[in-house]
Amino acid sequence: MCNFKNKYHLPVILIVLIIMGLYSCTNDTLKIAAQPTLSDYSVGEKWIWKYKGVTTEGEVRSEGEDTREVVIADGVLGMTMGNDTIPITDIVKPEESETPRYDWPLEVGKKWKYEKNWTSQDGTTGKQSQDVEVLSFKEETVEAGTFMAYTIQYKGVITNSRGYNAKTDEVWLYAPAVKNFIKLTQTQDDFLYEEELKQYSN
Repeated sequence: MCNFKNKYHLPVILIVLIIMGLYSCTNDTLKIAAQPTLSDYSVGEKWIWKYKGVTTEGEVRSEGEDTREVVIADGVLGMTMGNDTIPITDIVKPEESETPRYDWPLEVGKKWKYEKNWTSQDGTTGKQSQDVEVLSFKEETVEAGTFMAYTIQYKGVITNSRGYNAKTDEVWLYAPAVKNFIKLTQTQDDFLYEEELKQYSN
């Protein structure tokens, strides 16, 4: 009996350890999100966000809904954004900037610099410069449901050619399952802006 136990006890332990190791690797893999690709999108996929911008004095400066949907336009898979339809190939194209909005792949603890120069319709130019860090990857609940999401914090400044200079603190919740952010909270001096996914369908 003793020989039987010694003969089979060790292999059983090894099998258990191997299974635990594979499970651990799977969990680690799930915690790293690659950039979505063209094949990840399908016609009819739809996102609806609600947004609201309020000053510290309670003045509502913006409020409404933003809808995006995957469609076929001129034989090409695209995403509607307002009155425009952007080819999905442009959306999933790797960003060549050394200071991108998202530094793929995403994983907890990752840090980078985000910078963007822009020009508004009236000709005003500006720059956004922020330090970014992925703080966590866990379940987050919004109106559209509960999703595993990365909490990504952006802290820095925004300036423009008219002399505007403000500190910015943004928190984005990015959910790989919907290939998009599910919530955005932005504080800019005396202005608070929030955007939350209220509906997602595919």
